[in-house]
Order: sequence, then C-alpha cells, then structure tokens
Amino acid sequence: MKKHNFSAGPCILPREVMDKAADAVRDLDGTGLSLIEISHRSAEFVAVMERARSLVLELMDLEGKGYEVLFLQGGASMQFLMAAYNLLETRAGYINTGTWSGKAIKEARLFGEVLEVASSEADQFRSIPKGFEVPAGLDYLHLTTNNTIFGTQFKDIPQCDAPLVADMSSDIFSRSMDFSQFGLIYAGAQKNMGPAGATLVVVREDLLGRVTRKIPSMLDYQVHISKDSMFNTPPVFAVYTSMLTLQWLKAQGGIAAMEERNAKKAKLLYSEIDLNPLFQGFAATADRSDMNATFTLTDPELKDRFDQMWKAAGINGLNGHRSVGGYRASMYNALSLESVGVLVDVMSDLERKA
Repeated sequence: MKKHNFSAGPCILPREVMDKAADAVRDLDGTGLSLIEISHRSAEFVAVMERARSLVLELMDLEGKGYEVLFLQGGASMQFLMAAYNLLETRAGYINTGTWSGKAIKEARLFGEVLEVASSEADQFRSIPKGFEVPAGLDYLHLTTNNTIFGTQFKDIPQCDAPLVADMSSDIFSRSMDFSQFGLIYAGAQKNMGPAGATLVVVREDLLGRVTRKIPSMLDYQVHISKDSMFNTPPVFAVYTSMLTLQWLKAQGGIAAMEERNAKKAKLLYSEIDLNPLFQGFAATADRSDMNATFTLTDPELKDRFDQMWKAAGINGLNGHRSVGGYRASMYNALSLESVGVLVDVMSDLERKA
C-alpha cells in the first residue's frame, strides 16, 4: 500500500530524490565508491557542495547580492545560539510565536539584552502577533516564519530598520518572497529540504564581524565561509540529498510553482476542516500555515475510530505534537495533492459514519 507521509520531520522527500540518493550510497557517479565513504575533500564532493550552495542562491534570487550559503550541523537549535553569538552586540528583538521562538530567545539572552517585541502566548500561540512596534536601535529582529507545533505562519514579514533574522526551518522554499529583506536565514534541512543532519544558513556577509566578543571557530560564520562550508567534515549524505531536492525543486518550476502547489493542498484540507462538523482548526484562520495544518476532533469519543481509519488508508505521521495533542498534517513541498485528498476522504467518511 502506498504511504501518505504527513510527518512534521524528518520530512517526505520526492521519490526520484530518494532513488538517486540510494544509488549514490552504493556508487557515486560511477566512482566505484559510496557517497558516504568518499573524502569530503574529493573533487566529486566539493562539486556537490558548490552545486548545493549555488542552487540556494539561484532559487532565492540572491546571486550577486552579498550573501553566503553554508551547510552546517546542529540543526536550527544550534542556530539559536550561533545567530546571537555572531550578531548580538547590545540588544536584539524577538517575536515569540511558540516553542521554537522561545528556545531562540533563551539562547540569545546569553549574549545581550533581548526584547520580546511581540508575543502570541496569551492566546496559546494560535495566531501571529500584529500591530506591534519595533523599537529603534536593535542589532536585529528575529522571527520564526512558520510554527510547526501550533500551525501558524507569517503571511506578512515585519518591516523595520534592523536586519531581519529568520528561522525558516519548516517553510523554506515553499513560497515566494523577497529573500533579500533578510540578513540571516537558517533552516534545518529535515523539515522541507532533505534528511536530518544538515542545516542551511544564508547570511549577508556585511553583517558579520561587528561584534566585539571572541567567537569560537566552530561557531563563527566567517570561519565557515572562509572554508567554503567545509571547516570540518560536513554531513555528506544530508548535503547531497538536499542538493538533489533543490535540483528537483528547480525542475518543478522553482519556488513560485511550489507556492501554487502548496496553496492548493492547504485549501483542500482547510476546507474540509471548516465544513466538517467533526473537526476544528487550532490556529486562527488568518494565520494558518500552508505547511502544517493543526486540528482537533470536536468529539473526543471518535478518536479511536478516526485513528484506525487514517492508518488503514496508509496515512503516516498525523498525530499532533506531544505538547499540543490533536492532529497535525504537514504538507511539505514533496507531498502530493493526491495524498491530501486521501486524508480529506477519510475525514469525510468519518462524518458519514459517525
């Protein structure tokens, strides 16, 4: 039976990417060596790293605009620390939209004053803050563009004089935007780009070197840039598979095509959530994420029956985050409209049989 993977991460990947990655593990491009046993300094892997970095700039329309691309390790959690280590000299602003923002705020407070410019904690992070003012004099303003746990997403990026720092782990490459408005973007690959193990960093180079503190080499963006993202041994499989996914994305028509595709999937599922009396959405309608739809049953007594039905339909990864409960359907780039249709059919079938 075909599986319909709604897991929040590690994410679903295109089948052709999986096939090519599997082939490379056996033999990389006819070298007679596996991808995971060749030297990361070899010409073959250096070409992979260069291609992956180049594709990021191309897809984001950042070529020639002063940005550098890194593939690092440690996940977005490491970037909570590294961003502040490299950029926070005096005071930074953070918008708190949930768990991941909260973790980023905690790390940043180790390095300087952190202002919580806005927060949606009062409504259990069901919405994105609005109508707030960003104070002057910030080293940067940090936001999490999409919250996987609560299912909210920034539809409008705040405008301010400070450089914008964005955790885009769960909606990277999913929608068109002016990426040049950001000074630093980071994203764990495992949400929408590749397997766990690599973290994408896109940084405007003129923002670096401004802090007075000494930065350990492994946490210094400038060190990693000087070594072409290979200061230490990179996660070769994760980088290679991310490169394949970026190539696939380009072949599909780029980010604009992904945005159109993702909008159709989100509309199909949210329509069912709103029309079916057995389900209720968690996030505020205006702030619903196109990547992670969160919802609950209006009658908890139906949980066992619904769980049996979606599992029998070959659906995987639908349970909500342990801190919230309910259900979460993650509809990343590689998930098909067909898979969303299978979930909607199960939800409709539950209504008919209830």
